[in-house]
Amino acid sequence: MSASGAVEPGPRGLPPPTEDEEQQPTEIESLCMNCYRNSITRLLLTKIPFFREIIVSSFSCELCGWSNTEIQSAGRIQDQGVRYSLSVRGPEDMNREVVKTDSATTRIPELDFEIPAFSQKGTLTTVEGLINCAISGLEQDQPTRRAKEEAIELKKMANPFTLMIDDPSGNNFVENPHAPWKDDALVITHNNRTLQQEEMLGLQTEAPEEKSEEEDLRNEVLQFDHKLPRMQCPCSDQHKVQIPHFKEVIVMATNCENCRHQTNEVKSGGEVAPLGTRITLHITDPSDMTRDLLKSETCSVEIPELEFELGMAVLSGNFTTLEGFLKDICKLVTKNPFTLGDSSNPGQSEKPQEFSQKLNQIIEGNMKAHFIMNNPAGNSYLQNVYAPEEDREMKMEQSTLKTYTPTK
Repeated sequence: MSASGAVEPGPRGLPPPTEDEEQQPTEIESLCMNCYRNSITRLLLTKIPFFREIIVSSFSCELCGWSNTEIQSAGRIQDQGVRYSLSVRGPEDMNREVVKTDSATTRIPELDFEIPAFSQKGTLTTVEGLINCAISGLEQDQPTRRAKEEAIELKKMANPFTLMIDDPSGNNFVENPHAPWKDDALVITHNNRTLQQEEMLGLQTEAPEEKSEEEDLRNEVLQFDHKLPRMQCPCSDQHKVQIPHFKEVIVMATNCENCRHQTNEVKSGGEVAPLGTRITLHITDPSDMTRDLLKSETCSVEIPELEFELGMAVLSGNFTTLEGFLKDICKLVTKNPFTLGDSSNPGQSEKPQEFSQKLNQIIEGNMKAHFIMNNPAGNSYLQNVYAPEEDREMKMEQSTLKTYTPTK
């Protein structure tokens, strides 16, 4: 309801359904385009599970028997287009529900068959119904030999085959009977619309300003082949990220679907700073654990209260929270192979456990400590939660880089 108490209209002017009228269609008197006499059109606003709201429009003329059913999306055009690729393997796949908008293109690659966009009205049907509608259209409207041959091929088509529905408006839908779990037979891909697709949907009125190649790459995840030593799997991504009140960093991730190998690393995206930095944080509250932290490969870490020092290049580049970084240190110390096993001395195995207990006390807020990051390259970062104001618990010092002078 609005501030004045009036009921606001639903999508496309339809009144929002109440609890009693949720499944009741709206009836509108309209003209039959077959006999040109008045009949009834029924509109129903409904919600498809795991999808969105749609408007089902059904017209049936009691005088001449002509009927027509269409669907329209009740929401806006999505930010990205969507492509569904369904591997039809049996009768159960033929019964999947499908929402096909009028802007969608349907393909069956095995038959080199395509239904172009805007050649059919939007419909709510099944995979089998979609194919039967295509067969009826070929037999009725195109009496040429090629159309008859395509209709015969569609009728005789046996499983398995691939059904692809590409919709630049992003409002298509193919049912996943296993939802909310993943469907191995269904692949959903989201993509950016081309200029031609923007114009086709009536979204592009003026030519967009040309962007430089550097700006395009700044907002794009770069993918390239990276051969793993064991599985030889191509699976590596890179992306530039701007850290507020700091600089750009490059996030590198490897995630292989075949061997499940996963790694991630962060590199500084800028030049080496003219001055080195030493960041000292006085940990006094559990909320300090949520601070963002960037440790580059040239940064060393100290915790004086625990007499602990982590040298450069240990744990490589890492962009995480302070809590996540302290837990990584805990794993590194407690799983040291030289302090485990039967060959280790009793005193050696007790020290890592004692260190782990004290580190957990710092993480839980039961122990105050100082966390020091010393980076001669100046490319490490610890979040100032009061930015742009000064953080009373954090101190940042800068120092010149030490240069090597050879002796005579």
